[in-house]
Amino acid sequence: MNETHMSAESDVTIRLVGISKYFSGVPALRDVSVEFRQGEVHAILGENGAGKSTLMNIISGTLQPSEGEIIFEGQPIKQMTPEIAASNGIGICFQHPAILDDLSIEENLLVALSASALSEQRSPAALRQMLETVGLDLPLRMRAGEMTVAEKHLLEIGKALAVRPRLLILDEPTASLDQDATETLFSLVRKAAAEGTAVVYITHRLGEIRQIAQRVTVLRDGKFRGGALVREIGDAELVGLIVGRTLEAAFPPKAAGQSTEIGLSVAGLSGGGLTNVCFDLPRGQIIGVAGVAGNGQATLMRAMAGLQASQGTIELRGQALSQAALLEAAAFMPSDRHREGVASGLTVRENATFSALEKFASGGIMSRKKEHKKVSEIFGELAVKTPSMDAPILSLSGGNQQKVVMSRAMLSEPGLVVADEPTQGVDVGARFEIYRILRDVCDAGTPVIVNSSDAVELQGLCDKVIVMSRGHVVATLEGDEVTEERIVAAAVNSETHDHADAVKSSGHMKRLRHFMQSDNAPVVPLAIVAVLLGLYVNAQNENFLSVYNINNIFLLATALGFIALGQTIALLMGGIDLSVGPLAGFLVVVASFFVTDEMSGTMVAVGFLMMLAGAVAIGTINGVLIRYANFTPIAATLAMYIAIQGMSFLLRENPDGYISYAVTDWINWQLGPFPVAFLVLVAITLAGEYVLRNSRSGWRLRAVGSNEDAARRVGIPIDITYIAGYIACSVLTGFGAVMLMAQIGVGDPRQGVNYTLSSITAVVLGGTSLAGGRGTFIGTVLGAVLLTEVLSAVTFLNLSQTYQYFFQGVLIVVAALIYSAVRGGRAAR
Repeated sequence: MNETHMSAESDVTIRLVGISKYFSGVPALRDVSVEFRQGEVHAILGENGAGKSTLMNIISGTLQPSEGEIIFEGQPIKQMTPEIAASNGIGICFQHPAILDDLSIEENLLVALSASALSEQRSPAALRQMLETVGLDLPLRMRAGEMTVAEKHLLEIGKALAVRPRLLILDEPTASLDQDATETLFSLVRKAAAEGTAVVYITHRLGEIRQIAQRVTVLRDGKFRGGALVREIGDAELVGLIVGRTLEAAFPPKAAGQSTEIGLSVAGLSGGGLTNVCFDLPRGQIIGVAGVAGNGQATLMRAMAGLQASQGTIELRGQALSQAALLEAAAFMPSDRHREGVASGLTVRENATFSALEKFASGGIMSRKKEHKKVSEIFGELAVKTPSMDAPILSLSGGNQQKVVMSRAMLSEPGLVVADEPTQGVDVGARFEIYRILRDVCDAGTPVIVNSSDAVELQGLCDKVIVMSRGHVVATLEGDEVTEERIVAAAVNSETHDHADAVKSSGHMKRLRHFMQSDNAPVVPLAIVAVLLGLYVNAQNENFLSVYNINNIFLLATALGFIALGQTIALLMGGIDLSVGPLAGFLVVVASFFVTDEMSGTMVAVGFLMMLAGAVAIGTINGVLIRYANFTPIAATLAMYIAIQGMSFLLRENPDGYISYAVTDWINWQLGPFPVAFLVLVAITLAGEYVLRNSRSGWRLRAVGSNEDAARRVGIPIDITYIAGYIACSVLTGFGAVMLMAQIGVGDPRQGVNYTLSSITAVVLGGTSLAGGRGTFIGTVLGAVLLTEVLSAVTFLNLSQTYQYFFQGVLIVVAALIYSAVRGGRAAR
């Protein structure tokens, strides 16, 4: 054992010495030392909360160690960051994939590649090859949010391999993969190791270690508990190191005999990709669902839980249940705990009990003592590791979050348990406890249905297994037939390859589908509405489409358009800028001291530079307040709103300082019916749209708004991106201020304020998500034009100003409904 550690220095890719990590004084790692060698697959084992993911986050630079040293290829690393890790060739596949849902698959790959790798692998052919390497056959322009959990894991693996890493970290890579995908992964890992890559492999599945790893290290409670060559240590010894005790058996005993009483009966279940699914489950038995990933298993589980509309009958103890009744009776344990399993804003206790609050109440009043007692009992049974009952749920490891999900299911005392991948990401000790609890629930008379991609798990846990292919049940295994070999054989042999034929469509239809799901989809309905509105108003008043009025609409829309473009950048990052309106008015006030007929050309130029400097300063302050002073975007920009408005009145109590007529004429220069300034706005919009879709800065901007944590893990400099975004927002607002200056012609401290609300309205009309990550500059400018057109239409139709706000509200509601319907197809997938 000691001899195996005496390797040549040149063989060690990375060495960790005395690594400790504390969170609020609580140790997650304590004095851990380990080294990873070239060409070797090194498995890391441990219970949930043992510190495995924390250790990997320290290696990848996502976290900084409280103590200890990192030595990479013989050189100490003073402070590892995701950027330094990537530049040193450290690739990581996270347990929770760092996939940006609002970006396309292509953009997810490109944003994760280093600059050198990007120049070599940017072509669509090279990117498709990356996907094919991990067994993915998906369109590059498909939005990542449409992918399944398993597909996201494969994409994460593809990203990690794409950088040709010297150190490859795989954190629970097979948690969501089926047998075929797992074999593909193992082949890729062996190939990478053969080429000299050091591979760190974190898993809870002991069987995988024998297939893929040469060395194993065990962590428990944040400490190093032992390590050895895989061939020199047995499973029993490994389990003892992991859990600190001896476990008698992996699976509890199955039902002794088949009951004649049917606990659950499903007949003719169809819909959502399911076709005539039928099975019966006798009382006291657990039924498993198997099949190659994507063949209807997940849909069946959702239908059984009442979350998926379906036709057919589902009878529980002889009583037919409607979809609403299933929602009440069934406890659903989802496979994607982050999206459906946990409420991220609630505590551990609240997550465990929110579906069973009535059980802890007397006369409508909650009993905290009763709630605490029940939660403590179930947490004890499942060995949930949490700092306290009231700790944030996201402070727990992924496996402990999964245990909390199961705790909630058990506390609700359900009539039916629907468990979709219940042990995904759960350690070996807790996995056995989950098996025991599911068996106890079943023995007590509650039907249990389990979907699992692990055939060994189904063999050990289930009394009966149905195998699915393309939404059909193609095999039913009972009793002695429930073996790993027969489950896998039934799944693979039934899998025909005509699924692609069922989804074939013409190239035109594919392109249309991708466009309808793209950020620019709102452009078409906006343009149609703008044209129809113009034609209607012109039919009532023929002067509406005169050259003079068209020029006036575009001129007014230019000021709003520039400011709304800035607002779009803030919203794309998941923020907002309430200060844009007062900033525009303040910059006009500043200009009123310099851009006048009395001033020389030099002073006029100084005035424009002062406007630019003011915009940059305000944007910088907003960004710094949000990123470094921990202000929320609303609080920071609202404070700036008030401050800027106050400064405007300090400079000019009343309108004064008339803007130079020569400058105004130059800004309002017209080319046919179009102001040249509007054409400049269009050019900047198209350039911005290109940058947003085709440059690293554009991907980073959208990535920050899509998922800040995932963006940080792929190496995006979050703070710099955010501050740069707010500076760009203010500079574009400065361009809008130039247009406003030409329109009002005087330094008026009261002007500009209304542009805050108008800019947000234009952005929302254009289809940009208020949640961040999605948006379009083109849609924003069309939204600004439409709002200005509505204002003009109200005047030409001799309507009161009330109608202006009414029509704006109607437009926003209609736009929200249209965009919701357009993007609703994602949920169906």
